[in-house]
Amino acid sequence: MRIGNQEIGLNHPPYVIAEIGVNHDGDVNRALELTDAAAEAGADAIKLQFFETDRLMSKAAKLAAYQKTAGETDPIEMLRRLELTIDEMALVVERAHLKGIHAIVTVFSTELVEIVETLPWDAYKTASPDIINYPLIEALIETGKPLIVSTGASERNEVADMYFSLIEHIDRCAFLQCVSSYPTPPENAAIASMHDVPDDIYLCGGALGYSDHTAQIDTGAIAASIGANILEKHFSYNRSAPGPDHAASLEPADFAEYVRLAKNAPKPPTTVRSERIFGIPFWKQKWTVVDQQKIEQMSSNDSRIGQIEKRIQDCERDVRSISRQSVVSTQDIPIGTTITQDMLTIKRPGTGILAYNIESVIGCTTAQPIEADVPINESDLVQFESPFAIK
Repeated sequence: MRIGNQEIGLNHPPYVIAEIGVNHDGDVNRALELTDAAAEAGADAIKLQFFETDRLMSKAAKLAAYQKTAGETDPIEMLRRLELTIDEMALVVERAHLKGIHAIVTVFSTELVEIVETLPWDAYKTASPDIINYPLIEALIETGKPLIVSTGASERNEVADMYFSLIEHIDRCAFLQCVSSYPTPPENAAIASMHDVPDDIYLCGGALGYSDHTAQIDTGAIAASIGANILEKHFSYNRSAPGPDHAASLEPADFAEYVRLAKNAPKPPTTVRSERIFGIPFWKQKWTVVDQQKIEQMSSNDSRIGQIEKRIQDCERDVRSISRQSVVSTQDIPIGTTITQDMLTIKRPGTGILAYNIESVIGCTTAQPIEADVPINESDLVQFESPFAIK
């Protein structure tokens, strides 16, 4: 995989992303200062989040527990306070490139993809809750740019379904293991779960990594030592600052040490695989992959490594419900109405029919009146059948 002119993979030091996210507090000057500090700390890229609150949050939206702990009281007002405009983001992208690092953005709504494409981003990313937001991921992959997919609070089959839906583009995709808990207790870090995808991702040119929400500065190095090609870590000017993500972040000095440790981590244990794989040129039939058996043995020495099996942990269930996106009504819909595409959008929370089923809702008839800007449930429809095995 390549981002800009930088190769990413097992034979290279880990690519480290400083996740500014919303730690700029809605102030573009703060975002520029954080970009300068990230470059100084040795980050390969900074990452922002692009959302429009009214596109992302339905009136049923709620705060996650960690956001309440951070002092937030209203989810919509919280996000409105933390928005940056596309023009403000343009200044950050320019600053990152001036400093010699990449600029990446997480996009939260399909309708915003055309807007973000007006800026020279080096790669796109999707947030963990959007692993089931197929319309958004399809729109991002169609841009032709590298795509990084986070997998926090996801079931194993959800990750596998997304992996195979992207298989034709896997040479420009990365999957990041993530635990959607802020901060993540060390015993729940589950780093090795990043390997619970087909290991031919390495052969096909894709990448694996870890989106790190732990408080420890050496977790990235542990992840790199078992095969993480990409690391993402929240980055803040002050971990004690008010706001939802500061407490799960690192300040510049600690982030610099995080980068140093990760870049100097020992190489992962590898093995050579040589069986014939259909569709792969013969000269690539012997290839090196991370040795999963040795990784599982290593887990006894550090609880953060955990087991390879991907699963949802109890500490993630709150975020899974609050932050996933459902099919949402754009208008009041009377009983007996045949639903058309213009009546639907995708917004938080994930308490209704999930985003990947939006096409299956079109053409259904309403069993009862549906209020505008609320998640649509199966009980709201006369007949609804999901083509997906997961629900």
